[in-house]
Amino acid sequence: MADHMNRVTILIPMLNEELALPGTLNCVRSLDPPPDEILVIDGGSTDNSIKLVKAENLQVLTAPKKGRGAQINFGVDQAQSEIVCVLHADSILPPDAVAVIRKTMADGKTGLASFTPRLAGPQGTRWGSTLHNWIKTWYAPLLTRPHLFIRGVRLLFGDHAMFFRREQFLEIGGCDERLVVMEEADLCIKLSRFGKIRMVPRWVWTSDRRITAWGRWRANWIYLKVGMMWAMGARERLADEYPDIR
Repeated sequence: MADHMNRVTILIPMLNEELALPGTLNCVRSLDPPPDEILVIDGGSTDNSIKLVKAENLQVLTAPKKGRGAQINFGVDQAQSEIVCVLHADSILPPDAVAVIRKTMADGKTGLASFTPRLAGPQGTRWGSTLHNWIKTWYAPLLTRPHLFIRGVRLLFGDHAMFFRREQFLEIGGCDERLVVMEEADLCIKLSRFGKIRMVPRWVWTSDRRITAWGRWRANWIYLKVGMMWAMGARERLADEYPDIR
């Protein structure tokens, strides 16, 4: 285990994720070194998600309020570690993720960091979408927050498995609970006051299920539309524009 200033919690917000969870739970169980805490925060699942987590003897708590931002806030509040990594229930970390997280956050000039998402599914890696997601971390702030872009701030997103210091997360008030998506981009802006926003050049594998369901062009249109709505402050309406895919 790490010393008391270097502990890591893997925080997994979930809602009806019985199809994706087995791979993700196997991943976090296999990390070497292991995290100091694995905390699963449920948002009101009606499938077998909770049973799957309990079968792995992992801690699962139900958030008092629905929504991913609310689940993350509740989970960070409950976490016992100094560093928290938010992992989506359809994503797979590299085996040495905990060591990477500790090394990255040892730099006091880093305010928030993430892994590099690699979108993949049964047909293999979607390299075009993977490249676009990397480029988007630069052009999104250029289009929506140019004053931050000039400062070198990147906007990272949920599939990135981002990590941060718990104390600083609580200091900035956590996630905006009105957001059903884009809450991670919001955190990048808030946490940039503490240091750089970094993307570590290590893959986190994430499901391409939205692209599969929506189609490549529709998916990119939805991502662009939701991002621009977020930038213009239409936060309560984002749920209407982002269909739920499980």
